[in-house]
Amino acid sequence: MTTTPLPRRTLITGAAAVALAASLPAVSSTAAFAAPLRRPGSAFNNRTVVGWAKDTWHSLVAMTDATTGLPADNVPASLAADARSGYTSPTNIGGYLWSAVVAEELGLIRRAELVRRCRQTLKTLLRMQHHVPSGMYYNWYDEATGDVITIWPEDPHGKVYPFVSSVDNGWLGAALWVVRNAVPEVREAADKLFTRMRWDMFYDKAASRPGGLIHGGFYDAPPPPPKPPRTTFDGYTGNHIGGPDVWYTNHHYDTTVSETRITSYLGIMTGQIPAKQYFAMWRTFPETCDWSWPESQPVGRTRTYLGLEVYEGAYRYRGMRIVPGWGGSMFEELMPDVFVPEAKWGPRSWGINHPLHVRAQREHGLIEAGYGIWGFSPSSDPDGGYREYGVDALGLNPDGYFSDQEKTNYDPGFGTCRPATNPHPHFGDGVATPHASFLAMAYEPRQAFANLAKLQHDYSGYGDGGFFDAIASKSRKVAQRYLSLDQAMIMGAVGNVLGGDVVRRAFATRTVERRLRPVLAMERFGAGID
Repeated sequence: MTTTPLPRRTLITGAAAVALAASLPAVSSTAAFAAPLRRPGSAFNNRTVVGWAKDTWHSLVAMTDATTGLPADNVPASLAADARSGYTSPTNIGGYLWSAVVAEELGLIRRAELVRRCRQTLKTLLRMQHHVPSGMYYNWYDEATGDVITIWPEDPHGKVYPFVSSVDNGWLGAALWVVRNAVPEVREAADKLFTRMRWDMFYDKAASRPGGLIHGGFYDAPPPPPKPPRTTFDGYTGNHIGGPDVWYTNHHYDTTVSETRITSYLGIMTGQIPAKQYFAMWRTFPETCDWSWPESQPVGRTRTYLGLEVYEGAYRYRGMRIVPGWGGSMFEELMPDVFVPEAKWGPRSWGINHPLHVRAQREHGLIEAGYGIWGFSPSSDPDGGYREYGVDALGLNPDGYFSDQEKTNYDPGFGTCRPATNPHPHFGDGVATPHASFLAMAYEPRQAFANLAKLQHDYSGYGDGGFFDAIASKSRKVAQRYLSLDQAMIMGAVGNVLGGDVVRRAFATRTVERRLRPVLAMERFGAGID
């Protein structure tokens, strides 16, 4: 694939971001930004947002090893180097790379520092152990050495079986494509890493869905035995046809409203995966009683694209019809949109669903649940550890990604097939994560800004490294740590809103547009307003 050099600081963005950018003064080229506290309800202030980005970048720098250029997975509020997590992943490494591109675009670092940081990280990637036949990286590395982790840092008895994840490599691949186009000084190294990645290694054309699906990943050595009790997702399936011997996980990624669609995009844009694979994924499961195990019954109709029949279902929620994700999280809905201008290229699909999902999350937090704050996505748990948060009503998963600590379940029933079990739930201690509001900023900039200002001002949700990872609404507990992925999502979102779509411009080259845009443009979701 060939591209022309990235034209810097030109605006190609969706209508909402265009209107926002036109109404705001230009971002200063200096790095000396402050983040003054602003009362909730304040009008969008781009100087404040860049100040938030400046502090967020500070946390990413604190997480990054000075020798390898690899970021740790997380660090506590102290930002102390000796308190780093001790491990990193392909996703974390990719997030650091695209965040550096954004930092330079916003004037937080100079060009020379961007080039130095990218060159250092790419040099380490080139020497790191990886699965050579596919060009893909394992899931966990020591950020201080670049070595594959086989014993978990926090558990000396915790053996790690090196696994190759399709979605984690997807985010690294997306970042490499951004860097090769945004930073010509390191294009040769980025190109070498990107072009050796084989996305068809994850493609299973014989999967249960016509058109084929993407495997969750594989082991290239005998994997661990499944833990009891066994489920249909346990075990491993056959070796790659015509390729190297590996052990694939039995599960596939089969829903389209998922962060995993970035892997499909990469495969389609490189010509390694057929475009019809995009239409093999479920929008919703069917509305028939045989499929009544999810919590809601969808409405919709069947359409045909590239010879595949697609049930264009949607869930009804507060007068809207929304295509749900697996868990109903902002991350599933909007993270691929940081790279691919989905709303612009798919005006009858993502162009409708993205703003409705954001509105639904906001109305859930502020009106239905009455938390006073909103933005629900997987994040740190204020009570410790990590949890998958989301709006249950916007998810296919019957076990839920819940928005509160009590795991309050929403179940309006499945039409005449199954009665409701909890159609009018009473919600408890809601947990919002700031990265969700930043992702929403492209679609509801002023509402997202007001929510973030409230998290900062009223909930003590802010530290030296920017917003802490999660805040509980009633208990007011704060998860006082920084996750590199969540911080990188913040940087990517701000870069697009205030940096002239810098991440999307670098990713969505003419070649990518030629291969992806027609696929997205032909679809018509069942989303809309009732």
